[in-house]
Amino acid sequence: MFTDLFQGVFDSNTIQAIPVPKFLLCVGVALVIGIFLALVYTYRTQYTRSFVVTLAVLPAVVCVVIMMVNGNIGAGVAVAGAFSLVRFRSVPGTAKEIGAIFLAMATGLVVGMGYLAYAVLFAVILGLVWLLYERLGLGGRTGSRHRVLRITIPEDLEYTAVFNEPLEQYTRSAELVQVKTTNLGSLFKLTYRIELKDAAAEKALIDAIRCRNGNLEVSIGRQEGNAGEL
Repeated sequence: MFTDLFQGVFDSNTIQAIPVPKFLLCVGVALVIGIFLALVYTYRTQYTRSFVVTLAVLPAVVCVVIMMVNGNIGAGVAVAGAFSLVRFRSVPGTAKEIGAIFLAMATGLVVGMGYLAYAVLFAVILGLVWLLYERLGLGGRTGSRHRVLRITIPEDLEYTAVFNEPLEQYTRSAELVQVKTTNLGSLFKLTYRIELKDAAAEKALIDAIRCRNGNLEVSIGRQEGNAGEL
């Protein structure tokens, strides 16, 4: 009688229900893998609590979905369509967040197919590789000297060449990416993307620019990636 509670209404002789112990085992393994991946993601990463909780639960959700599909092609197509809608209802994330979500979904998929040992092995290998890359700072050195330079100038200052000398002296490259007016048109704000020759030369560059922009506001900040870009 108890086992009948877990029979599907539309089950037939060719479709067998998943035994409850095996179902609980798969869900438990998926939850453990999810917690492991969530802890790995939080290493040296800015994160929100909601994203970490979602990452911890996601493998179990995918696991249950795959187990319920259980070879049904029509249900599989419907599930794929439902998952595709999630992309359009969510805020664009960074490449790192998207990679973590794909990793969690992949492990949940493997668990849902019943390959528990492969899922654990896959999660451990990818988790350790993730930690190793974070530890080594993979991809971080190239942007260590890239900055965003913002300069405020009076409206009567010709900005096309006035800052060439300090930029050539202290930067490897400098690109003017934005010009806009402020303070009812009496001031201009210039935005440059620069690469410093020496990371410690920020103050010298600011002092050189202040001598040319009438000691108006100058700021240098680290170049941050757009959350909507990969």
